[in-house]
Amino acid sequence: MNALSIVRKNRAGRGYVLAAIASCTYGLNPLFCVPLYNLGLDVSSVLFYRYTVAAALLALIMVSSKMSFRLHRREIVPIVFAGILFAVSSLFLFYSYKFMDVGIASTILYVTPFFVAAIMAVFFHQRIPLTGIICIAVALVGIGMLSIKADSTIQNPIGILCVVGSSLTYAVYMIIINRSCLNRMGTVPLTFYSIIAGIFVFAVFMNFFRDLVPLPLTYNAVFNVAGLAIFPTVVSIVTMTVAIQDIGPVPTSILEALEPVTALMIGCWMFGESLTALNMAGVAVVLSAVTLFVLSKHE
Repeated sequence: MNALSIVRKNRAGRGYVLAAIASCTYGLNPLFCVPLYNLGLDVSSVLFYRYTVAAALLALIMVSSKMSFRLHRREIVPIVFAGILFAVSSLFLFYSYKFMDVGIASTILYVTPFFVAAIMAVFFHQRIPLTGIICIAVALVGIGMLSIKADSTIQNPIGILCVVGSSLTYAVYMIIINRSCLNRMGTVPLTFYSIIAGIFVFAVFMNFFRDLVPLPLTYNAVFNVAGLAIFPTVVSIVTMTVAIQDIGPVPTSILEALEPVTALMIGCWMFGESLTALNMAGVAVVLSAVTLFVLSKHE
């Protein structure tokens, strides 16, 4: 085995590990945000603190890595729209945690690739193959299985609408990034400016900070805000970026299945949520359908 082969093998191994870390850390969102709700913070306040700390950490990364903060004039409007969508997606997701089981919400969020494909088909005339249509239909069945709770009632429809809204707005965000001049911007600067733009969205929701709930200066509050900013935000973004560089987007996308699995485990172990046999089957159906869909798109 020559030196080049060894380097490629090591990069591939690192890529798979980092992709798994990226997915698992993003699945930690409910672990840190739900305790903040219990301390009396509302969704906008939680996300404001998360985004503010994350922006500071990303700025430190950019400075230490000597990344440019420069924005070209043509990038300003797209980054503002992208930031608004990024923030609205977060708002929808964090609101969904208030109305439904966090693990189920994270599993439904996993269907974002279907929304991307649907938008591209409607507005950019990209054909969805028959395999993809079947995968979407199967995933809808899986979501129906996830919607039924242990007592045979349905998950709160508001929660389901919120997580679907989160998935849809994130899909639009991804398309804007891909179809605009932003696709040439580095992931860390792009996320930094998206977060900065997103902070202004939360300012509007908080009546320009007049409704901001002060963060209690307790270990519990500071720990959970730091956890939200570090793990599901900064760590997830950085490791995902390197993973895509090492192993490509398809294996990285497939390993994103660890995100809802992580959230499901947190929901069960930390918040006492229960999964029925039907729910577990629904999880398997959704994850399988999305995985097959991602593979079929890159054949």
